[in-house]
Amino acid sequence: MGGIIGSGIFRNPSVVAKIVWIPGAIIGVWIAGGAISILGAFVIAELAARRPQDGGFYAYLRDAFHPLVAFMYGWTLLLASQSGGMAAAALTFAGYYPALTGRTDDPLLIAFAVLATFTIINCLGVRQGGNLQNVFMVLKIGAIVLLIGAGFIAHPAASAAAQTPNAPTTLALLGAMAASMVAVMFAYSGWQTASFMSGELKNPTRTLPLGLLWGVGGVIALYLLINVVCLRVLGVNGLMHTDAPASEVARAFMGARGAQVMAAIISLSTLGFLSNQILTSPRVYHAMAEDGLFFRWIAWVHPKTRVPIVAIALQGVVAIMITFFYKGYSQILGYVIGVDFLFFALAAAAIFVFRARDRGERVSFSVPFHPYTTALFMLIALGIAVTSYLQSWQGTAVTFGLFAVAVPVYFSFVRARREATGRIA
Repeated sequence: MGGIIGSGIFRNPSVVAKIVWIPGAIIGVWIAGGAISILGAFVIAELAARRPQDGGFYAYLRDAFHPLVAFMYGWTLLLASQSGGMAAAALTFAGYYPALTGRTDDPLLIAFAVLATFTIINCLGVRQGGNLQNVFMVLKIGAIVLLIGAGFIAHPAASAAAQTPNAPTTLALLGAMAASMVAVMFAYSGWQTASFMSGELKNPTRTLPLGLLWGVGGVIALYLLINVVCLRVLGVNGLMHTDAPASEVARAFMGARGAQVMAAIISLSTLGFLSNQILTSPRVYHAMAEDGLFFRWIAWVHPKTRVPIVAIALQGVVAIMITFFYKGYSQILGYVIGVDFLFFALAAAAIFVFRARDRGERVSFSVPFHPYTTALFMLIALGIAVTSYLQSWQGTAVTFGLFAVAVPVYFSFVRARREATGRIA
């Protein structure tokens, strides 16, 4: 849940309303996003049961297809999706810092301090990082529940009674709902990061599938309720004309202090998301280094805590560099979904590969109604990726540019590994 709930749910209901603007269709889109996430959780849960190795997604793609595919995943994880998401979360917190404290410190310094602090805490051990993540998760869910309760109690705003645009034709509505799925799935994405920790779980074949399914189910319930109260208090018209729907709901219930309370909620949410990314993602880079497909020193783990300290530090350093030096990096977040869902489709394809390869093997969890649900998720994931690419040609160019650069980098590591093996022999 900590990997899913970030700042997206506090902003994206208005994004969806601007595209769809029909109350039933808005709720339908969020239900559809939840159903897609459950299908994805089924896929990851079976992969975790079949291949409970450290590295999660990376290990699944490596074993099902080719190490190059897995390397591309880890490469884009480090240079775009995860590090960029961490930098954006830290800067989001810095943006709300003045409303929380009344201070006007440099946002870049605040973001640096947050990234450095969370990186250090997670370097101390998985228990320390996990405890911090759990604290933020409890606070975040509690704050969201309070927001939902306030939304059901508050009087509807004047905008709730305003007239909305005429309903579009059925075909146009379906097209609008499809276009809005990018924003919806951005808010839902993150459940796959639970698989990164599989190598450090005591019983991953059982606990990881349970955690995935219960966690995604809990997020779906919270997201639907948030959208219901936004529509109840603001109406479609009010939801369409605000960039901070959660703040407006809180304002309707609490008056002028609503904005400050909402700032605290969003800050908790971004910090919890940031903690999750620092805790989970470096396990992928550690697995890459173990395979000889990254710098060997990244594979070093602390002898007592067994934490990949160097990989965690690398993730933090890259996120800090992006925070300070990557101009216009916020644009990357628009096509992170395209990268993620391209690999989600490959993960679904991996189920078919492993089932054919492991024919007759019993596992603790299997995708219900396979192959139909697995194929459905694979097609939906490809459709969302293509939709994301069509919405931003700049994002498409940068994404496939990263893929192109990954190929020679991968083969340089392969060549170095062969040379090192030859010297040892």
